[in-house]
Amino acid sequence: MTDAPVPPAPTQPPRPAARPAARTFHGDTFVDPYAWLLSADDPETLPHLEAENAWTEAATAAQGPLRDAIFGEIKDRTQETDLSVPVRDGAWWYLTRTEEGKPYPIHCRRPDDGTTTTWVEDPAAEQVVLDPNELAGEGEYLGLGVLDVSPDGNWLAYAIDRAGDERHALRFRDLRTGEEAAETVEDVSYGFAWAADSATCWYTLDDEAHRPDRVLRHAVGSDPGADVEVFRDDDERFHVSVGASRSGDVVVISAGSAITSESWLLDAHEPALDPVVVAAREQGVEYSIAHHPTGLYVTSNHDGAEDFALWRAPLDGIATGPRETWEEVLPHRPGTRLSGVETFATHAIVHGRTDGLTAIWLLDPATGATTPFATDEPVGTISPGANPTFTTTTYRFSYQSLTTPPSVLEQDLATGDRAVLKQLPVLGDFDPSRYASAREWATADDGTQVPISLVWRTDAVPADSPAPCVLYGYGAYEMSMDPWFSIARLSLLDRGVVFAIAHVRGGGELGRQWYEDGKFGAKEHSFSDFVAAGRHLVETGRTAPSVLAARGGSAGGLLMGAVANLAPELFRAIVAEVPFVDPLTTMLDPSLPLTVIEWEEWGDPLHSEEAYGWMKAYAPYENVAPASDGPYPAILATAGLNDPRVGFHEPAKWVARLRDQGHAALFKVELGAGHGGPTGRYDAWRDEAFVLAFLLTELAVA
Repeated sequence: MTDAPVPPAPTQPPRPAARPAARTFHGDTFVDPYAWLLSADDPETLPHLEAENAWTEAATAAQGPLRDAIFGEIKDRTQETDLSVPVRDGAWWYLTRTEEGKPYPIHCRRPDDGTTTTWVEDPAAEQVVLDPNELAGEGEYLGLGVLDVSPDGNWLAYAIDRAGDERHALRFRDLRTGEEAAETVEDVSYGFAWAADSATCWYTLDDEAHRPDRVLRHAVGSDPGADVEVFRDDDERFHVSVGASRSGDVVVISAGSAITSESWLLDAHEPALDPVVVAAREQGVEYSIAHHPTGLYVTSNHDGAEDFALWRAPLDGIATGPRETWEEVLPHRPGTRLSGVETFATHAIVHGRTDGLTAIWLLDPATGATTPFATDEPVGTISPGANPTFTTTTYRFSYQSLTTPPSVLEQDLATGDRAVLKQLPVLGDFDPSRYASAREWATADDGTQVPISLVWRTDAVPADSPAPCVLYGYGAYEMSMDPWFSIARLSLLDRGVVFAIAHVRGGGELGRQWYEDGKFGAKEHSFSDFVAAGRHLVETGRTAPSVLAARGGSAGGLLMGAVANLAPELFRAIVAEVPFVDPLTTMLDPSLPLTVIEWEEWGDPLHSEEAYGWMKAYAPYENVAPASDGPYPAILATAGLNDPRVGFHEPAKWVARLRDQGHAALFKVELGAGHGGPTGRYDAWRDEAFVLAFLLTELAVA
């Protein structure tokens, strides 16, 4: 037997067959030559994707040594064998271990002897709760959707996704014996909760459009076919989830669309009882809850609180009074966005944003007084940590910035004293003092000031000439791209590249209005804000169009596609990861996953001619200009074959359209993964090294 011959490297990019299909809505007809790429079952689809991968590999072959070097740098800077900060929950300390050569963290625990409030290393007493490395084959996709130990510590519920399509197989393991329960619950979504009896649980299932729409109750050891449906939401705009309260007394079912939400309570001590609604949904009113025996804390935008306020609702068992009976705890303050609250036996912790940055406040429930958690840097990100114990008097949180590695801190809530429990180790010669960060403001077309966060290595950036720069953006769903530290990013910074984040409208950085000003008919603001940020960096001398690249993924990939059409002359290269670049076609098809849900984010072009017009004007796929009008940046697009959020066909069609119009583009498809790309850390590092090598090559950085 001889090895099969290796096919020759392709010498030109693949060109999918044109099969014109007309799409007519609101009197407008668009002829789509590549609509057939929507189907993964079409006999020409997979061969085309494989040909795209082959061409991308051939076209970037010379970058191989640089990719290997960057992968080595990421690996060498990472402490591969490491331990997370242990967290005490009930009678156990829980932690994760990473081991050199293993792609996934190992979930472990050891008993708490009850004599100390601090964890003491004792490997002999450690028990492995779940080792994903034993479940995953070499290079295989493995997503962990549920990992939850029962209140008595005896049972583990875990759910595995092996394809990237976010449909999980739910299993149960007896942690006393290591034996698996006989049943498997197939196709579960995210969200899970145990009842107080540690024998009953709730989970969610999806509908045909990949929308979690049901909550079912299961008894461990029983036939899943007998599971009881306890909640169903037939409104196609709403996602359903389920989770336990910290108090342990209730389980919360949450149903939410982009702008409306509703919560229901289950009695954790009487799991057979029906759920009870907290407050019936009202269009445009959102709320989230945290249970406390003395009342239900509700963060909501009702009663005109655009940036949200905090109320306390009276409780009778698990039933709450109407909104009119709620007591205001923290009033609405325009510009201070409240995002949620955590309740503990004697205090509460409020999360939110102010002055464009994340914030955490300690709340005295009796007086309503708040005390902010201080940070040491003017631009950084503070966020909640792991705090599962209801009766604690300390609070864990994390902090990071563009120059400070992620740190886990613990603060004594009575004294204010805090300790750094762990900071992410960065090996090698990393010295944070070599790096600088700043916050600058670009002026958008309409005069709006758009924040930009920047980081660079002070001794690597030229003082008298523009530096290479990568500008990152997202701008949707009120999600904020708060400054974060990245070991992989050091491979850019150490080569003299500036990294910047454009905090464009559509995100949540500056409150709810910042989000509202970047959606529906105002979506163009996201794109023009990003262009304004790029022009600001050029006009201030930090960079130049010949050495400026842009990067974004998913909804940020839509941003990349729109920017390529809007200001191609401003960028040398664009990386669009799993990009939402055919939004109008997708939003016109309610049979596709998530389409109906997304109408409240982007607009409903199926029923609204106005919304159709908005999207028609900016849809990247439909607005690619010919090369005769000017060249586009070098483009790298990525996709996942099993992606349920942004179909692989969107970037596949876009790349084909770009080439039809005379532009060069590369397309890399993960044939065994979904929206998030590879799951094992080594595969993820190689994937990132590929992208960084592309950027450095296009920016002419050695």
